[in-house]
Amino acid sequence: MRKNILIIGGSYFLGRVFVEELIQDQQCSIYVMNRGRVPLRLQDVHEIKADRHYADQVRTNLPDIEWDAIIDFCAYKPQDIEIIFSALTKGCIGHYIYVSTASIYKKTNDLPIKETAQKLDGPQPELGIAADYAYNKWLTELALEKQCHDRGMPYTFIRPTFIYGKYNYAPRESYFFDLIQKKETIVVPENGLALFSFVSVWDVARILNRCIGNRDVFDSAFNVAGDELISYERFMEVLEEITAIKPLIQRMSVDEINRKGIPLPFPLDEHLIYSGASLHDVLQYEYTPFLEGMRETYKYFVTRQIK
Repeated sequence: MRKNILIIGGSYFLGRVFVEELIQDQQCSIYVMNRGRVPLRLQDVHEIKADRHYADQVRTNLPDIEWDAIIDFCAYKPQDIEIIFSALTKGCIGHYIYVSTASIYKKTNDLPIKETAQKLDGPQPELGIAADYAYNKWLTELALEKQCHDRGMPYTFIRPTFIYGKYNYAPRESYFFDLIQKKETIVVPENGLALFSFVSVWDVARILNRCIGNRDVFDSAFNVAGDELISYERFMEVLEEITAIKPLIQRMSVDEINRKGIPLPFPLDEHLIYSGASLHDVLQYEYTPFLEGMRETYKYFVTRQIK
């Protein structure tokens, strides 16, 4: 029997890669609901134009069928969850998978950060326009957990760390690719101490696919993070290997980088290290090595530049 899968969002970065992965599963009927600003135009994908913020639109445009799973890529506030449930018939969802973020945790020196670590208890004003993002994602998890508990349906929260790869619209790896192709200098912190966890977009997409209807992940939250710890220095080494171009590097103090407003995409003097071991153990999933994933990312970047 074919599974009916509803994807909310799904036309950009991770969502798009997930849809491309899911198409390979001949047992799925795929429905993608979003505002229609970036059509997918993929064979065997039913695209539904509706703004999730308006329950009437969702109720009117979604087909009246049983959903084996909902994968939600774009819930940012508790209200986003409440509207979806108000628009759907009670009990018609087999499994709700929510793509959250590893940013929901409080700062801690107990590394790597595990799923049980303390969560944010308020916005982060030091992040400027992104001050509310992570805290609202945590509140959204709580809202979804309550909705699912009240209806007796299983949920799974996926909390990725820094995602890189195909279709990435955030200026992270592309920031460095652009500089290295233009033979411009790349500034990095001179301390070289900050370490980060990364995960490829292909890994997250495949993990989501493996989670659908999987009782082993029901009513649980999981970090999604590769095993390797990557510093700015290691990032530069990987850049050189995958591009065959030796980057022009200038090391600066953190104070000078901040003073000059150089837009480096990762923290300058703070570790962001997460444990993806729990999900690895449950799914027996092996994360893509960083070098391999970045090589594929750069291939996509070059192909896009040629077009």
